[in-house]
Amino acid sequence: MSKLILITGGQRSGKSSYAEQLVLSLSDFPVYMATAHIWDNEFKERVDKHKARRGPQWTNIEEELHLSRHSLEGRVVLVDCLTLWATNFFYRDGVEHEVEPTLKELKEEFQKLLQQNSTFVVVTNEIGLGGTSANAAQRHFTDLLGWLNQYVASLSDEVILMISGIPVKIK
Repeated sequence: MSKLILITGGQRSGKSSYAEQLVLSLSDFPVYMATAHIWDNEFKERVDKHKARRGPQWTNIEEELHLSRHSLEGRVVLVDCLTLWATNFFYRDGVEHEVEPTLKELKEEFQKLLQQNSTFVVVTNEIGLGGTSANAAQRHFTDLLGWLNQYVASLSDEVILMISGIPVKIK
């Protein structure tokens, strides 16, 4: 049976660093599943900084969509992050997709991932804590991610909210 820990919070709240430390406390040879699509040079620099922070004990997997296609049985896996993963589905092929069918796809893929007997530590963003965007696509994505976060939190054994680098246990 898999174990699921969700780590959520705002941008630059310390989510990824905390998640990496947690995963390393659970395994000497963890898996880092990166979901990012490299959009531009500035984002590539962010990704490179994340990679440089990790040591050689990590097995790195870069997967933008189909997380469950990788064999992770018995491993401790850090999925970083749901926000970028959801973005990859929502803006697939450079086109905004409808929220409800996209959420259904995300839930189905996440369920397939959890069928593996592994420990999953999943990072996500709380983008709905800010004001309401004037941009319709941003509002739609905020809805999508909020509902995905609720779904993953409901399945999680533990939920940690990061505030200014401080972990606060929610569940």
